[in-house]
Amino acid sequence: MSDALVAILIVVAIIAVVYYLVKKFSVLLINAILGIIVLFLLNFFHVMTWMDKPDLGYSIATLIICAVGGLPGVCILVLLNILGITI
Repeated sequence: MSDALVAILIVVAIIAVVYYLVKKFSVLLINAILGIIVLFLLNFFHVMTWMDKPDLGYSIATLIICAVGGLPGVCILVLLNILGITI
């Protein structure tokens, strides 16, 4: 009887951990997709040229920063570009 109870508790714990990880992963994935979309929109509408700065472009570094950082990553890239630091 106790073996079955331990097995049920282990299964419930594994399900809880997997649910938590999937929930966090989906939030990170949505943030990464939004970051890439905002980068595309900034370059498509040439928003940085409105401030007399060059566009951000699509280098490997900017794509990784936008994919990992999401919207805050794009904001950091824009601020760095305004300050004259290009990546």
